[in-house]
Amino acid sequence: MTGNSNKVFDKFKGRPILPFILILLIISFGVTGYMVIEGWNFLDALYMTIITLTTVGYREIHPLSVQGTVFTIILIVGGVGSVLYLLSIGAQVILEGELHSVFGRKRLEKKIRLLKDHYIICGFGRMGKIICKELSDKKIPFVVVEKKSDSVVDVDETIIFEGDATEDEVLKKVGIERAKGLVSVLPTDAENLFVVLSARGLNAELLIVARAGEEGSEQKLFRAGADRVVSPYHIGGLRMAHTILKPAVMDFIEFATKSGNIDLQMEEVSVKEGSNLAGLTLDECGIGRELGIIIVAIKKLDGQLAFNPTFRTTIKAGDTLIALGEISKLQILEEKASHNR
Repeated sequence: MTGNSNKVFDKFKGRPILPFILILLIISFGVTGYMVIEGWNFLDALYMTIITLTTVGYREIHPLSVQGTVFTIILIVGGVGSVLYLLSIGAQVILEGELHSVFGRKRLEKKIRLLKDHYIICGFGRMGKIICKELSDKKIPFVVVEKKSDSVVDVDETIIFEGDATEDEVLKKVGIERAKGLVSVLPTDAENLFVVLSARGLNAELLIVARAGEEGSEQKLFRAGADRVVSPYHIGGLRMAHTILKPAVMDFIEFATKSGNIDLQMEEVSVKEGSNLAGLTLDECGIGRELGIIIVAIKKLDGQLAFNPTFRTTIKAGDTLIALGEISKLQILEEKASHNR
């Protein structure tokens, strides 16, 4: 309700303030006139002015003199129109705000119903915004769950659902049954733990990645059902240490994994069943010779990683190739890995 009130107030700020000024002037004019002409006290003069401007006409405090009657006619002609104009603006703003809220919610729910194999991002803080940017750059569908959507700015086409991600009903509303994965980056480990428990109970096949802030929280999140747990402080500390100890290595990793880098990028490429690459060796498919792509590792279906595979290594359907190369060449590799012969 507070969000709607703020929106209505914002709409008022953009309106002309002339009606408000007119009303204040007319009320002051009426009160002063009755006090001077009829000799009434302030309360009686204010009461007479208000019932005249609002066309209530309940009763007159005192009988009016001829001068008072003429003054009342002038007050009606000059003031009632301004009052009605102001009331119409107020009704219009409130109605527009309510309709915008209702139809906006309906459009949001419709967009979410159309999502499938999407990701749910719980929390739109600093980490959440980075995650959303990366997903958006890769054209991967996602929806954000944030407690206070009115505090979110500069989100463009991002779908943001206002709600508490720790509640099952909220997760259901953002399509957790149809989702491919969930990332929980809420401010506290307790909130992330609740999200993981709820999400795992609602979708047993969901890929769940959670943020761990404090030491010891990682194992709890794993036990709750998280597939991956990321500790920003631990990773940040290691990266800073490696920047000192292995600066050239870190420069290469940052260069290869930096979003938007067109010269070199490291990507995962999944080999589909019946693709052009299945059954061929790395030498036979010409990945390195024709595309100039380096296969750093191959992840098998059982989760095992084969690092630095040789040119005799056979690619099988279901393998995930960890490839390093130019973006344009990586796109060609993805087409080969997904298209049938």
